[in-house]
Amino acid sequence: MKLVVGLTGGIGSGKSAAAAEFARLGAAVVDTDAIAHELTAPGGAAIPELLRCFGSGFVDAAGAMDRKRMRDLAFSNPEDKRRLEALLHPMIRAESARRIEAAFANRSGSYVLHVVPLLLESPGYRERAGRVLVVDCPEELQIARVLQRSGLPEAEIRRIIATQVQRDKRLAAADDVIDNSGPVSALQQQVQKLHETYLKLAAA
Repeated sequence: MKLVVGLTGGIGSGKSAAAAEFARLGAAVVDTDAIAHELTAPGGAAIPELLRCFGSGFVDAAGAMDRKRMRDLAFSNPEDKRRLEALLHPMIRAESARRIEAAFANRSGSYVLHVVPLLLESPGYRERAGRVLVVDCPEELQIARVLQRSGLPEAEIRRIIATQVQRDKRLAAADDVIDNSGPVSALQQQVQKLHETYLKLAAA
């Protein structure tokens, strides 16, 4: 059985920490955020189209997308947000699909953990997943974590949260939930248990 587990959660919920632990245990991880960063890094496949659509002001001196300037534009102008998504999303979907197939072909893991922040907002990604895993924590903890790691203003963090699926709807759509409101050791224990479950499902 080719098991794909779709991992999602709000900003600051701990998706990356959970994914890193699954990877350590041997799961093949395909992360759409990581792919997006690769596409928009210096020499990335999306850079020529970003230059064409938005101009050189949105690419920094190193040749990468200016993430802050692009984020400010996207949040202030819905049409520009749509233009950016229309450019990046097909490339991310195609590359993540290729990596999932490669993981199964190369037997690089018994199952694939597909990390998609907007999994539930994106039917195409949702259809790929045999199970939905939500990493969850209270909203105030999300905000505190993002403040600590990124320095984004609290108002902007709240604005990002407001654009994502509401917490109760995310939990209602989950097959499995990791409660990441406690210490790292608690996260690791939950990941270990789920990893064992997914191995059994993949072998069925």
